[in-house]
Amino acid sequence: MSYRNIALQHLRALITVCFVIAAGSICAQDNKIERPPDLDKTAYAFISLLLQPDLALTEPMNYIEQTWQPTYIAMSLDMLSLNRRASVSHWMYKVLRNKTGQNLGNDLQSWFVWAWNQPEQRHEHYAQFKSHLYRLIDPLFAGYFDDQRQTDIRLDEVRWGGVAQDGIPPLRSPKMISAGEADYLKDGNVVFGIEINGDARAYPKRILAWHEMFVDEIGGTEFAGVYCTLCGAVILYQTNYQGVNHALGTSGFLYRSNKLMYDQKTQSLWSTTRGEPVIGPLVGQGIQLQRSYVVTTTWGEWRRRHPSSSVLSLDTGHSRNYDEGAAYRDYFATDELMFNVPKIDTRLNNKDEVLALTFPKHSDITLAIHAEFLANHPVYHDSVGPISLVVLTDTSGANRVYQSESTKFDSYDQDRLVMDSEGNQWVMTEEALTSTDGEKLDRLPAHRAFWFGWYAVHNETRLVQ
Repeated sequence: MSYRNIALQHLRALITVCFVIAAGSICAQDNKIERPPDLDKTAYAFISLLLQPDLALTEPMNYIEQTWQPTYIAMSLDMLSLNRRASVSHWMYKVLRNKTGQNLGNDLQSWFVWAWNQPEQRHEHYAQFKSHLYRLIDPLFAGYFDDQRQTDIRLDEVRWGGVAQDGIPPLRSPKMISAGEADYLKDGNVVFGIEINGDARAYPKRILAWHEMFVDEIGGTEFAGVYCTLCGAVILYQTNYQGVNHALGTSGFLYRSNKLMYDQKTQSLWSTTRGEPVIGPLVGQGIQLQRSYVVTTTWGEWRRRHPSSSVLSLDTGHSRNYDEGAAYRDYFATDELMFNVPKIDTRLNNKDEVLALTFPKHSDITLAIHAEFLANHPVYHDSVGPISLVVLTDTSGANRVYQSESTKFDSYDQDRLVMDSEGNQWVMTEEALTSTDGEKLDRLPAHRAFWFGWYAVHNETRLVQ
Protein backbone atom coordinates (compact mmCIF):
# COMPACT_ATOMS: atom_id res chain seq x y z
CA MET A 1 0.00 0.00 0.00
CA SER A 2 2.18 2.86 -1.21
CA TYR A 3 1.29 6.50 -0.85
CA ARG A 4 0.88 6.94 -4.58
CA ASN A 5 -0.90 3.72 -5.48
CA ILE A 6 -3.63 3.90 -2.85
CA ALA A 7 -5.38 6.99 -4.09
CA LEU A 8 -4.27 7.91 -7.57
CA GLN A 9 -6.10 4.94 -9.03
CA HIS A 10 -9.29 6.33 -7.50
CA LEU A 11 -8.65 9.99 -8.24
CA ARG A 12 -11.22 10.32 -11.00
CA ALA A 13 -13.87 9.08 -8.60
CA LEU A 14 -12.70 11.36 -5.81
CA ILE A 15 -12.80 14.53 -7.92
CA THR A 16 -16.53 14.54 -8.69
CA VAL A 17 -18.83 17.19 -10.10
CA CYS A 18 -19.79 18.70 -6.76
CA PHE A 19 -17.53 19.41 -3.78
CA VAL A 20 -18.33 20.77 -0.37
CA ILE A 21 -15.97 23.69 0.28
CA ALA A 22 -15.81 25.73 3.48
CA ALA A 23 -19.03 27.68 4.03
CA GLY A 24 -20.41 26.90 0.60
CA SER A 25 -19.89 24.50 -2.25
CA ILE A 26 -18.64 24.36 -5.79
CA CYS A 27 -21.26 22.70 -7.92
CA ALA A 28 -21.77 22.29 -11.61
CA GLN A 29 -24.90 24.11 -12.73
CA ASP A 30 -25.54 24.42 -16.45
CA ASN A 31 -21.87 23.56 -17.08
CA LYS A 32 -20.69 26.48 -14.96
CA ILE A 33 -18.93 26.10 -11.64
CA GLU A 34 -19.68 28.98 -9.31
CA ARG A 35 -16.88 30.52 -7.25
CA PRO A 36 -17.60 30.51 -3.50
CA PRO A 37 -17.15 33.93 -1.88
CA ASP A 38 -14.20 32.83 0.27
CA LEU A 39 -12.10 31.61 -2.68
CA ASP A 40 -9.60 33.97 -4.36
CA LYS A 41 -10.16 34.47 -8.10
CA THR A 42 -6.72 33.15 -9.08
CA ALA A 43 -7.04 30.09 -6.86
CA TYR A 44 -10.50 29.49 -8.34
CA ALA A 45 -9.10 29.66 -11.88
CA PHE A 46 -6.56 26.91 -11.19
CA ILE A 47 -9.05 24.70 -9.37
CA SER A 48 -11.51 25.21 -12.25
CA LEU A 49 -9.03 23.48 -14.56
CA LEU A 50 -9.77 20.28 -12.62
CA LEU A 51 -13.51 20.74 -12.29
CA GLN A 52 -14.83 22.48 -15.40
CA PRO A 53 -15.93 20.43 -18.41
CA ASP A 54 -13.67 20.79 -21.43
CA LEU A 55 -15.96 23.31 -23.14
CA ALA A 56 -15.77 25.65 -20.14
CA LEU A 57 -11.98 25.82 -19.79
CA THR A 58 -11.38 28.86 -21.98
CA GLU A 59 -12.21 31.44 -19.31
CA PRO A 60 -9.85 30.17 -16.56
CA MET A 61 -7.11 29.49 -19.11
CA ASN A 62 -7.34 33.03 -20.50
CA TYR A 63 -7.35 34.50 -17.01
CA ILE A 64 -4.23 32.59 -15.98
CA GLU A 65 -2.29 33.53 -19.12
CA GLN A 66 -3.29 37.20 -19.06
CA THR A 67 -2.57 37.75 -15.38
CA TRP A 68 0.44 35.44 -15.12
CA GLN A 69 3.04 36.12 -12.45
CA PRO A 70 5.81 33.92 -10.98
CA THR A 71 3.66 33.21 -7.90
CA TYR A 72 1.43 31.10 -10.16
CA ILE A 73 4.13 28.45 -10.63
CA ALA A 74 3.40 26.63 -7.35
CA MET A 75 -0.34 26.54 -8.05
CA SER A 76 0.34 25.26 -11.57
CA LEU A 77 2.41 22.35 -10.29
CA ASP A 78 -0.02 21.43 -7.51
CA MET A 79 -2.86 21.42 -10.05
CA LEU A 80 -0.85 19.28 -12.48
CA SER A 81 -0.13 16.74 -9.75
CA LEU A 82 -3.86 15.99 -9.60
CA ASN A 83 -4.88 16.62 -13.20
CA ARG A 84 -5.63 13.61 -15.42
CA ARG A 85 -6.78 15.42 -18.57
CA ALA A 86 -4.20 15.48 -21.37
CA SER A 87 -5.58 18.71 -22.84
CA VAL A 88 -5.14 20.60 -19.56
CA SER A 89 -1.65 19.19 -18.99
CA HIS A 90 -0.55 20.04 -22.53
CA TRP A 91 -1.75 23.63 -22.15
CA MET A 92 -0.33 24.11 -18.64
CA TYR A 93 3.14 22.81 -19.53
CA LYS A 94 3.16 25.09 -22.59
CA VAL A 95 2.33 28.08 -20.40
CA LEU A 96 5.05 27.13 -17.93
CA ARG A 97 7.64 26.86 -20.69
CA ASN A 98 6.62 30.19 -22.24
CA LYS A 99 6.41 32.12 -18.97
CA THR A 100 9.54 30.76 -17.26
CA GLY A 101 11.84 30.18 -20.22
CA GLN A 102 12.53 26.66 -18.92
CA ASN A 103 12.27 23.72 -21.29
CA LEU A 104 11.56 20.81 -18.97
CA GLY A 105 8.98 19.19 -21.21
CA ASN A 106 6.08 17.46 -19.48
CA ASP A 107 8.17 16.05 -16.65
CA LEU A 108 6.34 17.19 -13.52
CA GLN A 109 9.03 15.97 -11.16
CA SER A 110 11.67 18.04 -12.97
CA TRP A 111 9.43 21.10 -12.78
CA PHE A 112 9.03 20.61 -9.03
CA VAL A 113 12.78 20.29 -8.50
CA TRP A 114 13.48 23.37 -10.63
CA ALA A 115 10.88 25.43 -8.73
CA TRP A 116 12.18 24.34 -5.33
CA ASN A 117 15.66 25.51 -6.26
CA GLN A 118 14.42 29.02 -7.00
CA PRO A 119 13.75 31.62 -4.29
CA GLU A 120 10.28 31.02 -2.88
CA GLN A 121 7.63 33.21 -4.49
CA ARG A 122 4.37 32.59 -2.67
CA HIS A 123 1.07 33.97 -3.90
CA GLU A 124 -0.74 35.78 -1.11
CA HIS A 125 -3.58 33.25 -1.33
CA TYR A 126 -1.49 30.16 -2.06
CA ALA A 127 -2.36 28.57 1.30
CA GLN A 128 -6.05 29.20 0.65
CA PHE A 129 -5.65 27.60 -2.79
CA LYS A 130 -3.96 24.57 -1.23
CA SER A 131 -6.75 24.24 1.32
CA HIS A 132 -9.51 24.32 -1.31
CA LEU A 133 -7.62 22.09 -3.71
CA TYR A 134 -6.87 19.25 -1.35
CA ARG A 135 -10.18 19.26 0.49
CA LEU A 136 -11.55 17.97 -2.83
CA ILE A 137 -9.83 14.73 -1.84
CA ASP A 138 -10.40 14.73 1.92
CA PRO A 139 -12.44 17.46 3.70
CA LEU A 140 -10.10 17.08 6.69
CA PHE A 141 -7.25 18.49 4.58
CA ALA A 142 -8.98 21.88 4.70
CA GLY A 143 -7.68 22.38 8.24
CA TYR A 144 -4.02 22.10 7.29
CA PHE A 145 -3.74 25.19 5.10
CA ASP A 146 -4.97 28.73 5.55
CA ASP A 147 -3.67 32.17 4.60
CA GLN A 148 -3.43 33.04 8.30
CA ARG A 149 -1.53 29.91 9.36
CA GLN A 150 2.11 30.30 10.22
CA THR A 151 4.60 28.23 8.22
CA ASP A 152 8.15 27.23 9.10
CA ILE A 153 8.87 25.48 5.80
CA ARG A 154 8.29 26.25 2.13
CA LEU A 155 4.63 25.64 1.46
CA ASP A 156 5.23 24.70 -2.18
CA GLU A 157 7.38 21.79 -0.99
CA VAL A 158 4.44 20.26 0.88
CA ARG A 159 3.08 17.57 -1.43
CA TRP A 160 0.13 15.25 -1.15
CA GLY A 161 1.31 11.68 -0.66
CA GLY A 162 -1.74 9.93 -2.12
CA VAL A 163 -3.78 9.03 0.99
CA ALA A 164 -6.44 10.62 3.16
CA GLN A 165 -5.81 11.73 6.74
CA ASP A 166 -4.80 8.55 8.60
CA GLY A 167 -5.41 6.74 5.31
CA ILE A 168 -2.40 4.66 6.33
CA PRO A 169 -3.87 3.79 9.74
CA PRO A 170 -1.67 4.29 12.82
CA LEU A 171 -1.67 1.53 15.44
CA ARG A 172 -2.99 3.04 18.66
CA SER A 173 -2.42 0.98 21.83
CA PRO A 174 -1.77 -2.07 19.63
CA LYS A 175 -2.13 -5.62 20.86
CA MET A 176 1.18 -7.07 22.06
CA ILE A 177 2.09 -10.71 22.60
CA SER A 178 5.01 -12.44 24.30
CA ALA A 179 8.17 -13.35 22.43
CA GLY A 180 7.27 -17.01 22.76
CA GLU A 181 3.90 -16.44 21.08
CA ALA A 182 5.40 -14.60 18.11
CA ASP A 183 5.75 -17.70 15.94
CA TYR A 184 5.06 -15.64 12.82
CA LEU A 185 8.51 -14.04 13.08
CA LYS A 186 11.74 -15.54 11.75
CA ASP A 187 15.10 -14.75 13.30
CA GLY A 188 16.21 -12.67 10.33
CA ASN A 189 13.11 -10.45 10.25
CA VAL A 190 13.81 -6.77 10.89
CA VAL A 191 12.39 -5.26 14.07
CA PHE A 192 12.58 -1.90 15.75
CA GLY A 193 13.53 -2.55 19.35
CA ILE A 194 12.76 -0.30 22.31
CA GLU A 195 13.28 -0.72 26.04
CA ILE A 196 12.10 1.99 28.44
CA ASN A 197 12.22 1.49 32.21
CA GLY A 198 12.67 -2.24 31.75
CA ASP A 199 9.73 -2.55 29.33
CA ALA A 200 11.17 -4.18 26.19
CA ARG A 201 9.10 -4.16 23.02
CA ALA A 202 9.67 -5.13 19.39
CA TYR A 203 7.82 -3.55 16.48
CA PRO A 204 8.44 -5.63 13.33
CA LYS A 205 9.09 -3.72 10.14
CA ARG A 206 6.80 -6.10 8.24
CA ILE A 207 3.84 -4.79 10.28
CA LEU A 208 4.87 -1.20 10.86
CA ALA A 209 5.49 -0.58 7.15
CA TRP A 210 1.72 -0.89 6.59
CA HIS A 211 0.87 1.57 9.38
CA GLU A 212 3.81 3.96 9.59
CA MET A 213 3.02 4.98 13.15
CA PHE A 214 2.19 3.48 16.49
CA VAL A 215 1.09 5.22 19.66
CA ASP A 216 1.80 3.11 22.70
CA GLU A 217 2.64 3.32 26.38
CA ILE A 218 6.14 1.98 27.00
CA GLY A 219 7.59 1.87 30.49
CA GLY A 220 4.81 4.13 31.79
CA THR A 221 5.27 6.85 29.15
CA GLU A 222 3.25 7.41 25.98
CA PHE A 223 5.29 7.44 22.78
CA ALA A 224 4.60 7.87 19.11
CA GLY A 225 6.84 5.72 16.96
CA VAL A 226 6.86 7.27 13.50
CA TYR A 227 8.02 5.22 10.53
CA CYS A 228 8.60 7.21 7.37
CA THR A 229 8.82 4.36 4.88
CA LEU A 230 9.81 6.69 2.03
CA CYS A 231 12.83 8.06 3.92
CA GLY A 232 13.57 4.84 5.83
CA ALA A 233 13.42 6.40 9.31
CA VAL A 234 11.82 5.21 12.55
CA ILE A 235 11.86 7.91 15.24
CA LEU A 236 10.44 7.61 18.74
CA TYR A 237 8.86 10.69 20.35
CA GLN A 238 7.26 11.32 23.70
CA THR A 239 3.80 12.69 22.90
CA ASN A 240 3.58 14.79 26.06
CA TYR A 241 5.28 18.18 25.96
CA GLN A 242 5.20 20.34 29.09
CA GLY A 243 2.00 18.74 30.33
CA VAL A 244 0.16 18.79 26.99
CA ASN A 245 -0.38 15.51 25.17
CA HIS A 246 -0.36 15.78 21.40
CA ALA A 247 -2.52 13.16 19.67
CA LEU A 248 -0.56 12.62 16.47
CA GLY A 249 -1.54 10.97 13.23
CA THR A 250 -0.59 10.62 9.58
CA SER A 251 -1.43 13.79 7.66
CA GLY A 252 -1.24 12.33 4.16
CA PHE A 253 1.32 14.99 3.15
CA LEU A 254 5.08 15.00 2.69
CA TYR A 255 7.87 17.52 2.94
CA ARG A 256 10.95 16.60 0.93
CA SER A 257 9.74 13.00 0.84
CA ASN A 258 9.59 12.97 4.66
CA LYS A 259 6.28 12.16 6.30
CA LEU A 260 4.37 15.02 7.93
CA MET A 261 2.33 14.25 11.03
CA TYR A 262 -0.67 16.21 12.28
CA ASP A 263 -2.15 16.72 15.73
CA GLN A 264 -5.86 16.17 16.21
CA LYS A 265 -6.57 19.28 18.28
CA THR A 266 -5.14 22.04 16.08
CA GLN A 267 -4.59 20.22 12.76
CA SER A 268 -1.06 21.62 12.73
CA LEU A 269 1.40 19.75 10.53
CA TRP A 270 4.52 18.40 12.24
CA SER A 271 7.94 17.49 10.89
CA THR A 272 8.73 13.84 11.48
CA THR A 273 12.45 14.55 11.34
CA ARG A 274 12.41 17.50 13.72
CA GLY A 275 9.53 16.52 16.01
CA GLU A 276 8.03 20.00 15.92
CA PRO A 277 5.09 21.78 14.28
CA VAL A 278 5.95 23.41 10.95
CA ILE A 279 2.54 24.63 9.71
CA GLY A 280 -0.34 25.86 11.85
CA PRO A 281 -1.16 27.55 15.14
CA LEU A 282 1.48 25.65 17.11
CA VAL A 283 4.35 27.05 15.02
CA GLY A 284 6.60 29.43 16.93
CA GLN A 285 5.64 28.21 20.40
CA GLY A 286 8.94 26.44 21.01
CA ILE A 287 7.38 22.98 20.98
CA GLN A 288 9.82 20.18 20.24
CA LEU A 289 8.94 16.66 21.27
CA GLN A 290 11.57 14.75 23.19
CA ARG A 291 12.94 11.86 21.17
CA SER A 292 14.09 8.58 22.60
CA TYR A 293 16.28 5.76 21.34
CA VAL A 294 15.26 2.95 19.04
CA VAL A 295 17.42 0.25 17.51
CA THR A 296 17.00 -1.41 14.11
CA THR A 297 17.97 -5.05 14.51
CA THR A 298 16.82 -8.59 13.78
CA TRP A 299 14.16 -10.46 15.69
CA GLY A 300 16.61 -13.23 16.58
CA GLU A 301 19.12 -10.79 18.05
CA TRP A 302 16.49 -8.76 19.92
CA ARG A 303 14.86 -11.88 21.38
CA ARG A 304 18.25 -13.22 22.48
CA ARG A 305 18.96 -9.99 24.34
CA HIS A 306 15.39 -9.59 25.62
CA PRO A 307 13.71 -13.01 25.99
CA SER A 308 10.84 -11.44 27.96
CA SER A 309 10.19 -8.79 25.30
CA SER A 310 6.68 -8.25 24.04
CA VAL A 311 6.09 -7.90 20.31
CA LEU A 312 3.35 -6.64 18.03
CA SER A 313 0.60 -9.12 17.34
CA LEU A 314 -0.61 -9.80 13.81
CA ASP A 315 -4.06 -9.04 15.20
CA THR A 316 -3.93 -5.33 14.35
CA GLY A 317 -7.59 -4.86 13.47
CA HIS A 318 -6.59 -4.43 9.82
CA SER A 319 -6.31 -6.85 6.92
CA ARG A 320 -2.86 -6.61 5.35
CA ASN A 321 -0.22 -8.91 3.91
CA TYR A 322 2.19 -8.83 6.84
CA ASP A 323 4.77 -11.13 5.22
CA GLU A 324 8.38 -9.98 5.48
CA GLY A 325 9.12 -7.53 2.68
CA ALA A 326 5.57 -7.43 1.30
CA ALA A 327 5.04 -3.71 1.96
CA TYR A 328 6.91 -1.29 -0.33
CA ARG A 329 8.74 -4.21 -1.94
CA ASP A 330 9.29 -2.40 -5.26
CA TYR A 331 10.28 0.87 -3.62
CA PHE A 332 12.84 -0.72 -1.32
CA ALA A 333 14.25 -2.81 -4.18
CA THR A 334 15.57 0.14 -6.20
CA ASP A 335 17.40 3.41 -5.62
CA GLU A 336 14.64 5.37 -7.34
CA LEU A 337 12.55 7.90 -5.43
CA MET A 338 8.78 8.03 -5.38
CA PHE A 339 8.75 11.76 -4.62
CA ASN A 340 11.60 14.00 -5.70
CA VAL A 341 13.54 16.28 -3.37
CA PRO A 342 15.25 19.61 -4.10
CA LYS A 343 18.80 18.33 -3.77
CA ILE A 344 20.53 14.98 -4.04
CA ASP A 345 23.99 14.31 -2.59
CA THR A 346 25.72 11.58 -4.58
CA ARG A 347 28.38 10.74 -2.03
CA LEU A 348 26.12 7.82 -1.14
CA ASN A 349 23.32 6.09 -2.99
CA ASN A 350 19.88 7.52 -2.28
CA LYS A 351 18.75 4.63 -0.10
CA ASP A 352 22.04 3.77 1.56
CA GLU A 353 21.35 3.66 5.27
CA VAL A 354 22.94 6.11 7.65
CA LEU A 355 22.80 6.49 11.40
CA ALA A 356 21.31 9.94 11.95
CA LEU A 357 22.20 12.04 14.99
CA THR A 358 20.84 15.39 16.05
CA PHE A 359 20.64 17.02 19.47
CA PRO A 360 18.80 20.30 18.81
CA LYS A 361 18.77 21.41 22.44
CA HIS A 362 22.56 21.46 22.42
CA SER A 363 23.62 22.25 18.86
CA ASP A 364 22.42 22.92 15.30
CA ILE A 365 25.04 20.46 14.02
CA THR A 366 23.78 17.17 12.58
CA LEU A 367 25.72 14.01 11.79
CA ALA A 368 25.12 11.08 9.44
CA ILE A 369 27.31 7.97 9.59
CA HIS A 370 27.14 5.39 6.83
CA ALA A 371 25.84 2.12 8.27
CA GLU A 372 28.40 0.19 6.23
CA PHE A 373 31.21 2.19 7.85
CA LEU A 374 29.84 1.40 11.32
CA ALA A 375 29.59 -2.32 10.50
CA ASN A 376 33.34 -2.21 9.86
CA HIS A 377 34.03 -0.11 12.96
CA PRO A 378 32.16 -1.71 15.90
CA VAL A 379 33.50 1.01 18.22
CA TYR A 380 33.36 4.51 16.79
CA HIS A 381 33.94 7.79 18.64
CA ASP A 382 32.68 11.18 17.44
CA SER A 383 30.99 14.31 18.71
CA VAL A 384 27.99 16.47 17.79
CA GLY A 385 28.43 19.97 19.13
CA PRO A 386 29.33 19.68 22.82
CA ILE A 387 28.25 16.03 23.06
CA SER A 388 30.95 13.37 22.88
CA LEU A 389 29.60 9.96 21.95
CA VAL A 390 30.46 6.41 21.08
CA VAL A 391 28.57 4.21 18.60
CA LEU A 392 28.59 0.48 19.31
CA THR A 393 27.59 -1.87 16.49
CA ASP A 394 26.83 -5.54 17.05
CA THR A 395 27.01 -8.48 14.63
CA SER A 396 23.43 -7.91 13.44
CA GLY A 397 24.46 -4.42 12.30
CA ALA A 398 22.45 -2.76 15.06
CA ASN A 399 23.81 0.61 16.23
CA ARG A 400 23.51 1.99 19.75
CA VAL A 401 24.84 5.41 20.73
CA TYR A 402 25.99 6.44 24.21
CA GLN A 403 27.53 9.49 25.78
CA SER A 404 31.26 8.95 26.13
CA GLU A 405 32.29 12.17 27.91
CA SER A 406 36.03 11.78 28.59
CA THR A 407 36.06 7.96 28.36
CA LYS A 408 37.78 6.35 25.39
CA PHE A 409 36.53 2.87 24.50
CA ASP A 410 38.87 0.48 22.74
CA SER A 411 36.94 -2.73 22.21
CA TYR A 412 33.45 -4.22 22.18
CA ASP A 413 32.63 -7.92 22.13
CA GLN A 414 29.56 -7.04 20.02
CA ASP A 415 27.38 -8.46 22.73
CA ARG A 416 27.31 -6.76 26.14
CA LEU A 417 30.87 -6.02 27.24
CA VAL A 418 32.91 -2.94 26.35
CA MET A 419 36.47 -2.14 27.42
CA ASP A 420 37.85 1.36 27.84
CA SER A 421 41.44 2.50 27.19
CA GLU A 422 42.35 2.05 30.86
CA GLY A 423 41.29 -1.58 30.91
CA ASN A 424 38.00 -1.02 32.73
CA GLN A 425 35.03 -3.17 31.78
CA TRP A 426 31.60 -1.70 31.03
CA VAL A 427 28.28 -3.49 30.59
CA MET A 428 25.99 -2.35 27.79
CA THR A 429 22.22 -2.22 28.26
CA GLU A 430 19.57 -0.46 26.19
CA GLU A 431 19.58 2.46 28.62
CA ALA A 432 23.25 2.98 29.50
CA LEU A 433 26.84 1.82 29.68
CA THR A 434 27.73 0.95 33.28
CA SER A 435 31.25 0.44 34.58
CA THR A 436 32.22 -2.04 37.27
CA ASP A 437 32.52 0.82 39.76
CA GLY A 438 28.98 2.04 39.00
CA GLU A 439 29.68 4.95 36.64
CA LYS A 440 26.95 5.40 34.02
CA LEU A 441 26.97 6.83 30.52
CA ASP A 442 23.47 7.35 29.16
CA ARG A 443 22.08 6.14 25.84
CA LEU A 444 21.50 8.85 23.26
CA PRO A 445 18.65 9.05 20.72
CA ALA A 446 19.59 8.05 17.19
CA HIS A 447 17.86 6.40 14.27
CA ARG A 448 18.59 4.83 10.90
CA ALA A 449 17.46 6.62 7.74
CA PHE A 450 17.95 6.61 4.00
CA TRP A 451 20.72 9.01 3.05
CA PHE A 452 18.61 11.01 0.59
CA GLY A 453 15.82 11.56 3.12
CA TRP A 454 18.13 12.75 5.88
CA TYR A 455 20.13 14.98 3.55
CA ALA A 456 16.94 16.47 2.04
CA VAL A 457 16.03 18.00 5.39
CA HIS A 458 19.57 18.48 6.70
CA ASN A 459 21.62 19.78 3.74
CA GLU A 460 24.30 20.95 6.14
CA THR A 461 24.81 17.55 7.77
CA ARG A 462 28.31 16.15 8.25
CA LEU A 463 28.77 12.73 6.68
CA VAL A 464 31.11 9.98 7.85
CA GLN A 465 31.56 7.23 5.28
